[in-house]
Amino acid sequence: MARFEHTVTVAALDRHWFEEAAGHAVDLFDASREQDGAILLPDGRPIHGLRLLKGRHLQSGAWYGESPDEKDGEDGKGAPEAAPEAAPEAAVLREWRPSRTVEVESRVAEEGMSLRVGVRLREPRTPKALEVSLDGHNPQGGSLYRFSGRAKADLHAWWAALERPSSAPPAARAPVVGTAKHRLGKARLTVTPRPAEDGTWRVSVVLSVRGRWLLRPVAAVGLLFARRPVERGFREGVDSAAEEWAELLAELPSLHGEALRAEIADALTTP
Repeated sequence: MARFEHTVTVAALDRHWFEEAAGHAVDLFDASREQDGAILLPDGRPIHGLRLLKGRHLQSGAWYGESPDEKDGEDGKGAPEAAPEAAPEAAVLREWRPSRTVEVESRVAEEGMSLRVGVRLREPRTPKALEVSLDGHNPQGGSLYRFSGRAKADLHAWWAALERPSSAPPAARAPVVGTAKHRLGKARLTVTPRPAEDGTWRVSVVLSVRGRWLLRPVAAVGLLFARRPVERGFREGVDSAAEEWAELLAELPSLHGEALRAEIADALTTP
């Protein structure tokens, strides 16, 4: 087994702002309505890029995606409408209970790969946990073209870890854990934050990789020779994610209350 670790310093996200923004976004969707396939916010503006393809809006089993007109060109004519589940990109709502759970499953076909991604958010108005699943395969390929992944972010544990004194040791259990499996091997990723004295976050990312079953010795030999480039790529990936996080925070509006709600509504309806 090979183990890689890298720690980065990133700007902190305000918890109260994050939970307020999440609450506004959920409330806007919960108050939305469907009209001729378009999803309209309470003020009547349509959400950009989101249409109801099948089922009832905000009911389990509803399919969302792009309408045939949006895909076929200006004249609105094209191939007959296909079933939503057969569309290159479509999402089905599995559960909509804003006070408890929201679950969405999307399916994407791209470059010969078929991907199914599931997202489950617990207590969405003040998010407590986020779970993500990923299953992919090439319909024309064998077992070497299949893979899966699972990740869970315990947001309650994340904020608790950041409330500890900066001099305290890191949390014993990582708030974010992800696993990936393939016929040749499996990997485990953990993310653990801790507060820094200047108010920033110190985030430690640990990646463990190992072969599976009879392939373990082969994987061990391969990692022995490829360890340095793999470690370099891992560090560069973590650093790149930290840079993207900084860019994201710089773009977030420093608003609250109705002003924040209006800003989110504008973002949902603007191309």
